Amino acid sequence: MADSTTSIPTSKEKSNSVFTLNDFNSRTQLTEKAQLGDEYNPADHRDQVNGQTTGGALAHLLKSSLGTGILAMPMAFYNGGLLFGMIATLVVGFLCTHCVQILVKTSQDICKEIRVPALSYAETAEKVFENGPKRLRSWSNFAKQFVDGGLMGTYFAAACVYMVFIATSFHDVINYDTGLKWDVRIYIAIIVIPCLLIGQIRNLKWLVPFSAMANIFIVVTFVIVLYYLFSEPLVFEDKPLIAKASQLPLYFATVIFAMEGIGVVMPVENTMKNPQRFLGCPGVLNTAMIVVVSLYAVIGFLGYARYGSDVLGSITLNLKEGVPLADTAKLLMAVAILFTYGLQFYIPNEILWKKISHKFNEQHHNRTQILLRTGIILISGGVAAAIPNLEPFISLVGAIFFSLLGIFAPSVCETVYLWPDRLGWCKWKLYKNIFLAAFSICALIAGSTASIHEIIKMYTE
Repeated sequence: MADSTTSIPTSKEKSNSVFTLNDFNSRTQLTEKAQLGDEYNPADHRDQVNGQTTGGALAHLLKSSLGTGILAMPMAFYNGGLLFGMIATLVVGFLCTHCVQILVKTSQDICKEIRVPALSYAETAEKVFENGPKRLRSWSNFAKQFVDGGLMGTYFAAACVYMVFIATSFHDVINYDTGLKWDVRIYIAIIVIPCLLIGQIRNLKWLVPFSAMANIFIVVTFVIVLYYLFSEPLVFEDKPLIAKASQLPLYFATVIFAMEGIGVVMPVENTMKNPQRFLGCPGVLNTAMIVVVSLYAVIGFLGYARYGSDVLGSITLNLKEGVPLADTAKLLMAVAILFTYGLQFYIPNEILWKKISHKFNEQHHNRTQILLRTGIILISGGVAAAIPNLEPFISLVGAIFFSLLGIFAPSVCETVYLWPDRLGWCKWKLYKNIFLAAFSICALIAGSTASIHEIIKMYTE
C-alpha cells in the first residue's frame, strides 16, 4: 500500500513521467492529472491471486458483527424497553450501515483521485484532509493518528471483552458440572494460551476458515437459544415499553458496540478481488447488515421478554445450568468467539506494526512480531482479569470507541471530502452529517458516564 512518499506511475500513461502523492495539493490538480491518462480503476491494481472472494468478505463481515454483541442485545432491550428497543435497534442499524457506506464510498473515490489501489481507514481520513479545503490540510496527520489510535484502543478493548466472555462461559459450565470452585480469573489465564496461538496469524485469508466455522457454531447456538426462549410462554405484560431515561444511554452504548464492525470494514474491502461488489444492491455490506440487524432485533426482543430483569451480559449465561443442550450452546459460543479472536486481534496489530516496523532490523521482523503479539495478548489477559464483568465493560467500550469511529469519523470524512460544492441539494449531506456527529458525541458522553457509574457501583457494593 502506497504512502505519501511513494512514487506511483500513472496507469497506461504514454509518457515516462512519475509523480508522487505529495504533488496532489488540490482537487483541481487531481482532476487535471487524471485527465492525462485513462480513468484509474483501483480494482485493476489489486492482488488478484491472494485477494479475498466475495463470499470470504461476507463471512468476515458477518463474523465481525455477530460476536459477543448480539448476545448482549437482551440486556440492551432491558435498558431500552420492548417497544423503544425494537424501533431504536432498527434505526441504529440503519445509521451504522449508512456510516460504513459513506466511509467506503469516500475511500473508493479518493483512491481513484490519487490513483492508488486501496487505503486503510486512517489513510482515508488522512488523504481526505490532505486533498480537501486548504484550511484543513494541516489536520491530515492528526486525522490519521486519531483514527489509528481509536482503532487500536477499540479492538484491544474488545479483545479483552472476548476473553472475559470465553472464560465466563467455560467457568459456568465446568464449575457447575464438576463441582470445582475455580475463580473466573483462572479460566482467563487458561484462555490466554489458545489466544496466544491464534493471535499469531497475520493473513486475513488464513482466518477465513476460522470465521466460517465460527459462523456455523453461532448459528447452532442461536437455534438452541431460540429453543429455550420458546420453551416456556413469553411474558410481555410486566416489561416496560420504554425504560427509564437513566437507562437509555446504556442501551445505545451496548447496541453501538454490538453492531459496529467499522475496523474490519476497510481491511476486508481492501483485500477483495472485486471491491465494487462491497457496496451496491445487494452487495456484501447490505447483505451482511440486513442479516445482522434482523438477528439483533429478534434475539434482543425475545431474550428480554423471556428473562426480563434477570438477563445477563450474554444471554447464553441465562440458560439452565447442568443441562447438556444448554451447556453445548455455551461452549459452542465460547469456541466461536475464540475463533473470532484472530480477526479481532488482526486489526490493531496491523496498525501498530506499520507504525513501528521501521524501527527494527528487517531480519528480525518475524521474531519481533511474535514477541509483540505475545506481549499484547498477555496484557489483554491482565486487563480482562482486572474487570471480569461483561455488562459495564461492553457499554463502556461501545460508548467511547465505537461512537467515535463508527459514526463521528465517517461523517466528518464525507463532509470534508464533499466540501464545498458536492454536498447535495441545499447542502443536505452537511446537515445529515452534523446530526450524525452530534448523535455520536451524545452517545459518547451519556454512555461512558453511565457505564463508569455502573463499574464504580459494582465494585463499591
